[in-house]
Amino acid sequence: MSVTEDTQPVFTGAVLEALQAVLGRYPTKQAALLPALWLAQRERGWISDRVMAEVAEVLGLTPAYVKGVVTFYTMYHQHPVGKHFVQVCTTSPCNICGAEGVLKALLEQTGARDAGATSPDGNWTVIEVECLGACGFATPVLVNDDFIESVTVEKVPALVRKYR
Repeated sequence: MSVTEDTQPVFTGAVLEALQAVLGRYPTKQAALLPALWLAQRERGWISDRVMAEVAEVLGLTPAYVKGVVTFYTMYHQHPVGKHFVQVCTTSPCNICGAEGVLKALLEQTGARDAGATSPDGNWTVIEVECLGACGFATPVLVNDDFIESVTVEKVPALVRKYR
């Protein structure tokens, strides 16, 4: 995202309509904070300090409160990430089943090079996560909102091709 995009309000047009629909489902504006942050992240790809301030304003919260929530949860991106955000479970059960190899293969196939880094083409960010809640289907991988079970090193090239 360019700096110019980050100066424009998030909650306009269809995004504002979606926020209004979300607010109707919660007893207070504060209770709608997590879904409001999801809307902002879906629209911008990440949540900047300026966007946190906008979310705080529309929900009647302090920017510090919103920032505390954003920094607590790992699902909110505080910096730009690739078009495809890939999370690889590397917790002990998955590691026993080859998660480190899956992570290495994903980094090589996507060009991201290091966990947490974004590929030079801006398409991929690959990170390690502690648990995706599918220990019986190791190694699980989450690509954006797509949950993929039983990923092996051999399956990585086809998985990357699917999202190219």
